Amino acid sequence: MSSPAVLLAGATGLVGRELTHLLLQDQPPPAVHALVRRVPDGADRRVHWQVVDFARLPKLPAAAEAYCCLGTTIRQAGSQAAFRAVDFDAVLAFARAAQAAGARRIAVVSALGASARSPNFYSRVKGEMEAALVAMGFASVVIARPSLLSGDRASLGQPPRRGETLASWLTGPIAGLLPKRVRPIDAATVARALRVALRQQRPGVRIVESAELHDLGED
Repeated sequence: MSSPAVLLAGATGLVGRELTHLLLQDQPPPAVHALVRRVPDGADRRVHWQVVDFARLPKLPAAAEAYCCLGTTIRQAGSQAAFRAVDFDAVLAFARAAQAAGARRIAVVSALGASARSPNFYSRVKGEMEAALVAMGFASVVIARPSLLSGDRASLGQPPRRGETLASWLTGPIAGLLPKRVRPIDAATVARALRVALRQQRPGVRIVESAELHDLGED
């Protein structure tokens, strides 16, 4: 007998990969339905991989909860419009489809400094996404705002992100001395924190800043 099904968008990214591993360690493991643009090499056969176009999502399997780890950068996307198509449009499309599939709880990865009033385009889009997600009326919403992520992007076939690489190089020797709210954070820590926070099933909206992500996601 398996646990209630889980919907996951962004399973091929740093946080999504770690979250997939965690979910499959549950006893009994849930049916993990991962929405992807392409099935990754060496894909775990225990996962129900579903290749989709996030602009035209199909009806999704019934699920109790959903996790969204979608995200890119303006540099990688190629333009502000392309970035918004992923970090706003695709995230909200997934949330709507998950809600239609019966999910009453959702966790999403946002970013440190997200604000709909930010003068910075990246942070503003993240903040607008958060506001739109909250307005959808899920019973429980967890919004994670990690600082710079650390992790092995090369193993995912992804190019390194310049900001993450620079931050890790500059702060590696002194990372433990930095305040948790700005300290680079490992993707596995974020994944563990997301899972813990959503499984607590607190009603309403819970914004988890990077310092709390460190605490919740400790091994």
